[in-house]
Amino acid sequence: MVNINKVVLAYSGGLDTSVILKWLQETYACDVVTYTADLGQGGEVEPARIKAASMGVKEIFVDDVREEFARDFVFPMFRCNALYEGEYLLGTSIARPLIAKRLVEIANETNSDAIAHGATGKGNDQVRFELGISALQPDVQIIAPWREWNLSSRESLISFCEKHQIQVDNRHEGEKSPYSMDANLLHISYEGGVLEDPATEPEESMWLWSVAPEVAPDTPTYVELTFRQGDVVAVDGEIMSPGAVLARLNSLGGENGIGRIDIVENRYVGMKARGCYETPGGTILLKAHRAIESVTLDRELSHLKDELMPRYAKLIYNGYWWSPERQALQRLIDYSQQHVNGKVVLKLFKGNVIIVGRNSDSDSLYDDDIVTFEDDAGAYDQSDASGFITLNALRMKIAAKKGRDIT
Repeated sequence: MVNINKVVLAYSGGLDTSVILKWLQETYACDVVTYTADLGQGGEVEPARIKAASMGVKEIFVDDVREEFARDFVFPMFRCNALYEGEYLLGTSIARPLIAKRLVEIANETNSDAIAHGATGKGNDQVRFELGISALQPDVQIIAPWREWNLSSRESLISFCEKHQIQVDNRHEGEKSPYSMDANLLHISYEGGVLEDPATEPEESMWLWSVAPEVAPDTPTYVELTFRQGDVVAVDGEIMSPGAVLARLNSLGGENGIGRIDIVENRYVGMKARGCYETPGGTILLKAHRAIESVTLDRELSHLKDELMPRYAKLIYNGYWWSPERQALQRLIDYSQQHVNGKVVLKLFKGNVIIVGRNSDSDSLYDDDIVTFEDDAGAYDQSDASGFITLNALRMKIAAKKGRDIT
């Protein structure tokens, strides 16, 4: 076994990471430093500090990283309109590179030999954490207890707690939750329990952030978003920080039954998994961003972004945020956003996000003098289309004359 003197643990204060904390102390006979990130998951994070201290931890870090998360991770991702497999807005995936970054920073600050995480050997998060840590600090040792120990179930974890007199928080662990959940400022996810059968509809009580569309208000909500270089900077004319924008849109979307999806996704480790997600603010943001791009972005640049988007989304889903290819793509994406400025008006109604207006006084490429169905006063010569069509049809005419079968 590698000699470890001090390890930084990504710590939530929940059942899994509390067991891991004690297991690290016993197995490696080392000091444990805990790190807890407030990503906007709701609830208090300070109890994690108290619990870590009760288990003998001397160096405890608790961070409010909501603004950094929204500004440096979520907003850059949304400039690309990223969707994994056409539906998933990457709410869990995009939080992992920030946590990896802070774990590395704390490991350096505390002269720790290793970093530990609580991701299981079946999921994507083990890959995301470890790729991020490796990219940022290649020499640090990584410990993944779920790949080392013989604890294989919730019951075995609880038995471990009883044996070692680890307090189990009844609010979180005393009663078995029907789902495995992960939340941050962008989304909340649900997996496990009855969701493991992809044919079973989840009960309504599962959804925590949004009302059902059928019971949402009968009156639509209108909201205006102001974009500057691809990012929302104001909601209904009120200047806001990225974190505040997401919080406001989550509230508006949740009230109107927006942002629920139920999908079966392909995990990086090879299996298919069913997950349910609530991303009310992100759903609004994606729709609005595409709307402002529709009037400000050059056609071919827009199409290039759409072609690259699945690759970009897969990089984030699979844990390659800190890779050179993601950074290269990000530079292209950010370049594309320099003229994405203007306002979008949306109508939120019973689970729907409806664009009702978009405008850019400074950067719109929409020319009503050219596009009009009325007299355009010579702005566009319709006879030019004849040569355009003839040239584009030429290769197909030649093939047809050669008898090529295209049916």
